Amino acid sequence: MSLHSSLKTKSGALNQHRNVLTRAERIVKLQDKDAFVDGESSPLGIPKVRSIKMQAGKKKPTKAPEAADDKKKKK
Repeated sequence: MSLHSSLKTKSGALNQHRNVLTRAERIVKLQDKDAFVDGESSPLGIPKVRSIKMQAGKKKPTKAPEAADDKKKKK
């Protein structure tokens, strides 16, 4: 049997940004901020934690302006 196209996963599907974190991931983020103390704080009812997607900056073209100047000089 073949797999329906809607059920196929993409190659990077597991590495995509997720809006919802697991409890363990939220606890780790709260421990980094010293908002959760292991052994003292309850893992139930922990506050929400923002999950911010980082975007890569655009690269500036370095050789494009120089190449255009070289073409003008040759003419």
